[in-house]
Amino acid sequence: MADGRLDLPQGTLDLLILKTLALEPQHGWAISERIRQVSSELLQVQQGSLYPALHRLERRGWIKARWGASDNNRRAKYYELTSSGRSQLRIEADAWRTLTTAVGLVLDMG
Repeated sequence: MADGRLDLPQGTLDLLILKTLALEPQHGWAISERIRQVSSELLQVQQGSLYPALHRLERRGWIKARWGASDNNRRAKYYELTSSGRSQLRIEADAWRTLTTAVGLVLDMG
């Protein structure tokens, strides 16, 4: 974390992608930009991590993709959450909150 950015724990990227897509369908670059912006630039998702994660989520049926035109009128693949993806987002968000609370308790012990 020498440059102020954080490495994501295993499995966290899926949760962040699901949450980002819960707001609206987006193409890959927009997903990574949204995560970067909302995290005050602490989280920067590289394409080498993002696209394998998107394909994994699509194979699981949590997101679906369609081709469309981006803001600059270029062809882009847009991803959106499916109903099972919304359910999975709730499950993973609850698990993340439970985990971070437990870790916080251990870190705060006297």
